[in-house]
Amino acid sequence: MKRWIALLGLVLNSLLQAVERPNIIYINCDDLGYGDLACYGAPDISTPHLDRMAQEGTRFTDFSVTSALCTPSRASLMTGRYPGRTGLAVGVLRPDAENGLAADELTLAEVTKGAGYATGCIGKWHLGFKPGMRPMDQGFDSYYGVLHNLDPQETIVFEKEGGMPVLRGDTVEKRPAVPAEMTGLYTAEALKFIETHQAKPFFLYLGHAMPHLPFDASPKFKGKSKRGLYGDVVEELDDSTGQILAKLRRLGLAEKTLVIFTSDNGPERKTSGTAAPLSGSKHTVFEGGLRVPCIAWWPGHVPAGRTCGEFLSTLDVLPTLAGLTGSTLSQDLKLDGSDIREVLLKANGKSPRTTLYALYGFKIRRLQSMREGSWKLHLTQPPTLYQLTEDVAETHDVAAEHPKVVQRLMQLAEQYRRDTGAEDASRVP
Repeated sequence: MKRWIALLGLVLNSLLQAVERPNIIYINCDDLGYGDLACYGAPDISTPHLDRMAQEGTRFTDFSVTSALCTPSRASLMTGRYPGRTGLAVGVLRPDAENGLAADELTLAEVTKGAGYATGCIGKWHLGFKPGMRPMDQGFDSYYGVLHNLDPQETIVFEKEGGMPVLRGDTVEKRPAVPAEMTGLYTAEALKFIETHQAKPFFLYLGHAMPHLPFDASPKFKGKSKRGLYGDVVEELDDSTGQILAKLRRLGLAEKTLVIFTSDNGPERKTSGTAAPLSGSKHTVFEGGLRVPCIAWWPGHVPAGRTCGEFLSTLDVLPTLAGLTGSTLSQDLKLDGSDIREVLLKANGKSPRTTLYALYGFKIRRLQSMREGSWKLHLTQPPTLYQLTEDVAETHDVAAEHPKVVQRLMQLAEQYRRDTGAEDASRVP
């Protein structure tokens, strides 16, 4: 009898988990700075929809990527692994790249698809363009968007063919991709995806093209922001997110859907994007390059009106979504992230994360940092050390006062370099 009761309990628990499994939408902006949203302190960009999202959910203030560059950052997000483990530690993939995310890497899409989710990818990919490396080779049921950047180094490759292609699956839907149209196109596609898949669990990855250079806004938003065209672009991203949340409310999916809004790295230094009050930008290992805005929204589940300062990373996304969707991960899978459902869903949840290694660049341009709790070491010559709790802007070097901390973090960084394959990078793609 006890055995049958136990089995019945397992079945009921399994059914309960199935009912509670959320839809998941991950919105990843491109080069959006920590200080570019009103709810993160921007005085000159209006973001009412994201502000409301933060009020109805949780705003994270210590959420970091592994690299302040598109390809390695996205590799970590998609796999829960440091980019060196995937062979994508440095550089960005250009259209002629032969390498990319290997087919045997487990991705967010494969994790959720294995749990019975419909999976869709909209927007920028930047993780490989050869057969076997594209979104629909990596667990996504559908793809719509531009696989690449829209900058001249990439668009020039497609000039003779009529311009950068916008793809649906592997089919060219239109040419050329026009920067001012991209946010609107991606938003419309996201709304259609939600409408189509509302009856079953779904995972949607929305990789916005903006505000990566060359950024542009649609006519409806041009001239609206107090921070010029860059601000116009961010305000359109805010409107896009507002449309998505409104769609979920109208369909009765709000309480069934986890939405995460964030960025792949800090702002491009050639723009008016800002990481204030942090120092640095994209292409650096300062907090301004690595720490990004992150808002989580799931009414009735993610605590509302909370500002959370727990130390988190994109490395934690895959194991967390695996937990939320009821997916079982192989014991042999080497992950660098942790399941942070406790932080996501509990007001007083504590993060298991204590360290983060960051790498940018190659050979003489290589920049590295090693974080342990509130200590942050830059592996410069000589090394510089910052205490982030007291100095989040990294302006006061305390290395001379804490030589043992410097030594410990130097050794830890060396261990991460070896263990994650960061030393094996042989060229910049």
